[in-house]
Amino acid sequence: MDRVIYTAMTGAKWTMERQASVAHNLANASTTGYRAEEHRLRAVQVQTEAFASRAFVIDASVKNDYTPGALQQTGRAYDMAIQGKGWFTLAMPDGTEAYTRNGHFQISPTGILQNHEGIPLQGETGPITVPPDTEVTLGADGTLSAVQRTGGVNQVNPIGRLKLVDPPENTLKRGDDGLFRSTAPGLQPQAQNVRVVGGYLEGSNVNVVDQVVAMISLSRQFEMQTKMLQTAERNDQAASQVLGNN
Repeated sequence: MDRVIYTAMTGAKWTMERQASVAHNLANASTTGYRAEEHRLRAVQVQTEAFASRAFVIDASVKNDYTPGALQQTGRAYDMAIQGKGWFTLAMPDGTEAYTRNGHFQISPTGILQNHEGIPLQGETGPITVPPDTEVTLGADGTLSAVQRTGGVNQVNPIGRLKLVDPPENTLKRGDDGLFRSTAPGLQPQAQNVRVVGGYLEGSNVNVVDQVVAMISLSRQFEMQTKMLQTAERNDQAASQVLGNN
């Protein structure tokens, strides 16, 4: 009886958590550079000195889907997308680095290249400053060059190179802010094999059809687990009645 109750109870709890994760994925189906999230559940016995009659369902791991999303052309100078594997680096206020695939950047009033939340985009030697009255072009290796909009000579001047990294996927952890961070010690080095393209954004890699099917399946699982709890309750009532008659 205990095994049924605890397995069904904890299974229902974590099924609801998985439903929330699927709903979060569906809500971000159109979010630039979003990576789908998956939860994996497993059953474990409760370790006690007595007979191990109880089993819990736990969230064994959270898996992130790192499959690249489709590239969408925008034509905007400060929109960038990574082709294949790799990450943009953001310089966090506490001195650490965070990584993102969202290449929708903008210029701050002081000329700093930053994301929509005001976090500077990290270059090889620090945040990148864009000179005023210039047009910016992006090279495949992440080199940014500025061309003066005015003047007799349109001279191209390199202004910096993006810090593009490619850490092992098993060392990445998603934060509450949606940014990824490496669990490996130290800062990640510049990756020479990462390529970027300007005027494009990477779409979310969420497969809406798969997520809807997963939501239906999870709803059926939750219904089955609640029915198991109801069955266990009826069995308990019947057992109590039999014992009471004796």
